Amino acid sequence: MEILLDTHMLLWWLADDSRLSKKARALMADPTNAPTVSAATAWEIAIKQALGKMTMEGNLEQAVREQGFAMLPVTFPHSAETLTLPAIHRDPFGRMLVAQSRVENLPLLTVDPHILRYPANVIES
Repeated sequence: MEILLDTHMLLWWLADDSRLSKKARALMADPTNAPTVSAATAWEIAIKQALGKMTMEGNLEQAVREQGFAMLPVTFPHSAETLTLPAIHRDPFGRMLVAQSRVENLPLLTVDPHILRYPANVIES
């Protein structure tokens, strides 16, 4: 099963962070699943690094490739889908992930309580 990862899921996986739940860890490690990272996640991380809100060692794209995760670009249909979403979440990156989940029919793995409220295929971690 292909699974779209929320930004927290990716960062916690890469850092082997204890905040990554056993459920999320099992889903991401299962060789029958295909964890997928959105270009929106890379953009969000880059912005946070530029603003000094976080630091990250190494190259994110390389790290994602080394983990064997798929990469999902942001497309016009994804952007258009954000217009159909209710105003639950103000974070544009979270909204984009929900839109991508809906357009691509991918379950979205997240801990974000705002994202969990959207009408989408969301897996709570």
